Amino acid sequence: MQGTVKMYDPATREGIVVLDVDRSELVLATDALQGSLFRMLRQGQRIIFDLDVDGHATHVRTGSEVDLGIPTADI
Repeated sequence: MQGTVKMYDPATREGIVVLDVDRSELVLATDALQGSLFRMLRQGQRIIFDLDVDGHATHVRTGSEVDLGIPTADI
C-alpha cells in the first residue's frame, strides 16, 4: 500500500498515515520502522507499507528502497 505520513512522533513511535486510494487514515504500528533504513518519518513523506493483522501500517519503506533493491532486515 502507499500513503503519506500525516504525523509521526519519534519519541513514542506513534503516527498516522493517509492512504493514497481513499484518503482514509491508518495508525502506524510502533514497530513499523524496524528493519528499515530510517529511524523516523517526517510529515508529508510518501511511504510504502503493509498492514498488520490489526490493520496498522507496518513494514514501512520508501520508494527508493524498493527501486534500488536495498535489502531490508528480516524480522
